[in-house]
Amino acid sequence: MDTSFALTLQIVLTVLAGVTAQVIGEITRVPSIIFLLLFGIGLGPDGIGLLHPQDLGIGLEVIVALSVALILFEGGLSLELSELGQVSDSLRNLVTIGIFVTLIGGGMAAHWLGEFPWSLAFLYASLVVVTGPTVIGPLLRQVEVDRKVATLLEGEGVLIDPVGAILAVVVLDIILNGDADPTTVVGGLILRLSIGTLIGVVGGGLIGLLLKQASFLGEDLRNLVVLAGLWGIFGLAQSIRSEAGLMATVVAGMVVRWLSVPDERLLRRFKGQLTVLAVSVLFILLAADLSIASVFALGKGAVLTVLVLMVVVRPLNIWLCTRSSDLNWRQKLFLGWVAPRGIVSASVASLFAILLTERGINGGEAIKALVFLTIIMTVMIQGLTARFVAGWLGITKADAVGAVIVGCNPLSLLMARLIQEYGDPVVMIDTNEAACEFAEKEGVELLISSALDHDALERAGIDKAGTFLAMTKNGEVNAVVAQRALEEFQPARVVAVVPQDKSLGEFPNQGKLKGAQTPRLSLKQWNTYLNAGEVRLGETRLREENSELQQTHLATLVRNGAMVPLLVERDDALRVALGQERWEIGDRIIYLWHDSKPKLLKQLAGGIQPTRLTLETVPVVEAVPPALKDPLAEPDVAALPGPDGSAASNGAISYPSDSNSAADSSADTSSANS
Repeated sequence: MDTSFALTLQIVLTVLAGVTAQVIGEITRVPSIIFLLLFGIGLGPDGIGLLHPQDLGIGLEVIVALSVALILFEGGLSLELSELGQVSDSLRNLVTIGIFVTLIGGGMAAHWLGEFPWSLAFLYASLVVVTGPTVIGPLLRQVEVDRKVATLLEGEGVLIDPVGAILAVVVLDIILNGDADPTTVVGGLILRLSIGTLIGVVGGGLIGLLLKQASFLGEDLRNLVVLAGLWGIFGLAQSIRSEAGLMATVVAGMVVRWLSVPDERLLRRFKGQLTVLAVSVLFILLAADLSIASVFALGKGAVLTVLVLMVVVRPLNIWLCTRSSDLNWRQKLFLGWVAPRGIVSASVASLFAILLTERGINGGEAIKALVFLTIIMTVMIQGLTARFVAGWLGITKADAVGAVIVGCNPLSLLMARLIQEYGDPVVMIDTNEAACEFAEKEGVELLISSALDHDALERAGIDKAGTFLAMTKNGEVNAVVAQRALEEFQPARVVAVVPQDKSLGEFPNQGKLKGAQTPRLSLKQWNTYLNAGEVRLGETRLREENSELQQTHLATLVRNGAMVPLLVERDDALRVALGQERWEIGDRIIYLWHDSKPKLLKQLAGGIQPTRLTLETVPVVEAVPPALKDPLAEPDVAALPGPDGSAASNGAISYPSDSNSAADSSADTSSANS
C-alpha cells in the first residue's frame, strides 16, 4: 500500500475513534478520556494493530506540540478572570508551592516504591505535577460542584500545565547535561516562564486589538486569524527558549479574554471544538503508542507509587496551599481527592521517552508507562467517584443553600426573612434605595445595584447560593436577569417569576431560559394582600396517609389562587417552592393563605392581623376532604374560596360526587356552607 495513503488511513481512523469515544462519553456521562485510552490501546500494536503512531515519525511530535498549544490557549481563553480573584491566594500557592510539594513527594514515592533511580524518579514527578483542563473541564460539567471549588480546579488545571511542562524540561536538561545545581533549576524555570509571559501578553494584546478594530473580517476568518496568531506566538516563544511557548499560549488566551473582544462566545465555541478534536487525536495516538508490556513490567511498586501520589501527596498539597483560605473542610477534602492527569502529562512523557532513547539513556519507556498508569488510575478512580464523593460531602450545586433574590417587595422580603430565620444566607438586590428601610427592618442584607451587574451578583454570593430568584414586578426583567445568571454563574436553581396574565412564550429570550423555573404568580395581588393584612402565614406537612388526595387538595388551592407555596423543607434543606405543585411525603410546606374574612369581622373577632407574620396551621388547608374513590380526581374548583373571598367564605371545600353533575356539586357546596 502506498505510504502516503497508509498514513492518511491512520489519521482518518484516529479521528473516527476519537470522536466516537467522545460521543460514548457524553452518552454514558463518564469522562471520555477513559474511552479514548481504551480505543487507543485497542487499536494500537498491542491491540488489533490498526494504528502505528511511530509511522508518523517526527510528524507525531509536530502534532503533539501544535495540539497542546491549542489546548492551553483554549484553557486560558475559558478562564473567568473575575472569579479567579476569589481563590487567588490558594491558586497562587498551588502553582508555586504545590508544584514542588508534588515534585518532592512524587519523586520520593517513585524512588522508594517504584525503585526508580533518583533522576528518573524526579523526572516522573515533574511530569505528573500537572492536572489539566482536558480532564478537569468535562469532569466538572458532570459533577457540578460549588463554584469556588470548580474555579480553583479549573484555574489550577490551566495555569499549572505550562509551569509543570517547563519544570519537566528543566529536570530533563539536568538529566541529560548532568547539572543538578538548584539555581539552574529555578533560573531555567523563571527564564522560560518570563519569556512565555512577555510574548503571551504582547501577542494576546495584538490579537485582541486586531479583533476589536478589524470589523471587516467575517466570523470564519476571525477565528482562523486567532488560530494562526496563537500558533505564531507559540512558534516565536519556542524559537527563543524551548517550552516557553506553552506559557505564552496560556497567557495569550487570558489576555484575549480580558480584552472582551467582539463575538467572544463564538470564538470560544470554535476553539472549544478544535480542542475536543485535538484531545481526541492526541489521546488515541499516544495511547496506541503505549506498550502494555512495559506497564505490567513496572510491578506493584508502580501502583503503590500512584496511590501514594493520590492519597498522601495530593491531600498534603491541598492542606498546605489552602490553609489561609476560607474553604471549609469538605471543599478541601474534595480538592484533595480530585486531581486527574491529562493530555499534557501524556504528550510530554511521550516526547521525553523519545529523547531519552535517542540519547541512549535507559528508562524512557518505563517513565512513559508509569505516567500513563498514573493517568489511567487517577481518571478511573477519581473521575468515576468524583460525583459520589461530592454528593457525600454535600458540596454539589444541588446541595447549596440560601438564596439571592432580585426585587425587594413585600412578598420577596417575607421569603428572605423566612430563609434567614431558617439559618441560611440570603441577599437581596434592588435598584430602589427606598427599599433599604424595609430590608433593614427585617434584618435582611440588601444591595442597591442592578442585577445585570456581574460584580453585584458576585458580591451577593451567587456562586454559593442554592437559588437565584428573580422576583421583580416586571416579568421581562425577571427573564433577562435569570438568563444572565444562567449564562455567567450556572446556579443550582434559577427561578424567574412570570406575571399570571402572561405566558413565558411572550418574552423574546424565553428560549434561553432552559433549566430555569418560571412560575406564574400574581405578584401585585399578593403584595396587596400583604400590605392590607389579608393573609396568614401557614405551614403543613405532606403525610403518608392519603398523600395523593392531600396533593390534589393543595394543588387545587394553589390553582384557585387561595394559597401560594413559598418554601419547602425537604431533607433538612429549605428550597424556594413558588409554582410547585408536586410534593414528596415528609415535605414541610410554608405558604401564604389569603384570609377572605372581611376586615370588620376580623376586628370584631379580635383577630387583627399582626404586623409581623408568624407561622401557624391553617385549618382549611389541613382539613383534607374524605378520600375519593379516585384519589386523583380534581376538586370542584368553582366551590373553592377565591382570592376575593366571594365563594365558600368559611373555607369549606366541596368535591364532586360520583355523579359529577352540576346539581350534585351545588348541593354539596350548599351542605358544606350550612
